[in-house]
Amino acid sequence: MKDLKTFIIIGIIVVVLIVLALRVERLKSERAAEGGSELSGALYDLVSTFKSDPATSRAFTWYTGDPGADGWLEVIKGKTSDFTGDGVIKVQAANTTVKTDQGTAGVHKAEITGLEPGTRYTYRVGSGEEEEWSLAYEFSTAEAASGQVTFINVTDSQGVTDADFAIWGNTLEQAFKTFPAAQFIVHNGDFTEDPEDSAAWNSFFGYVQNRVASVPLMPVTGNHDEIDEEAEQFTSHFNLPDNGAKGSIAGTSYSFDYGPVHVTVLNTESNLKKQADWLKKDLAGTDKPWTIVAMHRPAYGGNMYSKVEDWTEIFDKYNVDLVLQGHNHEYSRSYPLRAGQIVPESDGGNGTTGGTVYVVTNASGAKFNEKKEDQFFHKVHFQNNKPMFAGITVSGDTLTYQAYDTAGNKLDEFILKH
Repeated sequence: MKDLKTFIIIGIIVVVLIVLALRVERLKSERAAEGGSELSGALYDLVSTFKSDPATSRAFTWYTGDPGADGWLEVIKGKTSDFTGDGVIKVQAANTTVKTDQGTAGVHKAEITGLEPGTRYTYRVGSGEEEEWSLAYEFSTAEAASGQVTFINVTDSQGVTDADFAIWGNTLEQAFKTFPAAQFIVHNGDFTEDPEDSAAWNSFFGYVQNRVASVPLMPVTGNHDEIDEEAEQFTSHFNLPDNGAKGSIAGTSYSFDYGPVHVTVLNTESNLKKQADWLKKDLAGTDKPWTIVAMHRPAYGGNMYSKVEDWTEIFDKYNVDLVLQGHNHEYSRSYPLRAGQIVPESDGGNGTTGGTVYVVTNASGAKFNEKKEDQFFHKVHFQNNKPMFAGITVSGDTLTYQAYDTAGNKLDEFILKH
């Protein structure tokens, strides 16, 4: 009798899994039929990033449905829609292709360098043919030797349907309404549910196109972005610094500076030991007063990810101020920690001058998990089942972190002091 019950239960589970898989595939097919941009010659999935110095450069990536299309970037100083004058700078993109579930797409990556710090520019991208240009977008280079910066942190947009990504789009829009001066975005991974679902990528970018075309989106690799050490669909969408760890997939570990902040991006999905070696050199080599790490699986989140214990020791050694994390689809913020213990000198309030604070900013999309059990390191820990975002502002000797839901409610805030 027990064997029969076990067989029935297993059968039910198999049927449920099959039904869910068919449902996902049907949704993907419906969305591909509705959008279809990946099969046309139009350009799409345009995003800006940092690759070199944010004060003098800007990088871009976009897709086209025509895998043989050329890619060109045109940039002009100031706010203008006229790209016919002598001041237009033209840069040819590196043109490659990627195989997707909707066919072969053209991938175009370009970087403009030699720009003036603290200056507004207008740009467009396209094939170079008259009717094949994007809209004109604006961006501003970083101020030279600036002592302050504001940026947005989000994570786990991780959608399947177009409606899922509409929620993600609203989250980022509310983030910019709350932090209109934000100079870049850090996304802590799991952009889509299935990295092979090109319609999901199109929806991800489509709902935030105007924002990410102008404000750099710096990505972290999540477990839904890299699977079995394969992340081509993820990395093909971003033009990123090539200064990461040896042995890592290019674009999954890297670092960059903006004003007073050094940001180190780690990949929790592969090559952990070699990243540890690189991490030491990276953190030892910065002269910035503030150090922030971004990674997907949390060292201290709803629970602890033991595989990155070596990393936390390095965070301690080099006095990392803040670690931004994802994956748990809930909100958590640690006490300041060092050597796995709460820093004794913390006054228990919202300000501290020692240790590393670890945060998971809840999901920015539609998917939420049950709240995990409270741990000794939790200062704040909750599940509100609402999309959230955070704004981080560094000015002089003060870092201010503020977390909001999309209804505009501030749910957490803390200050770090040097």
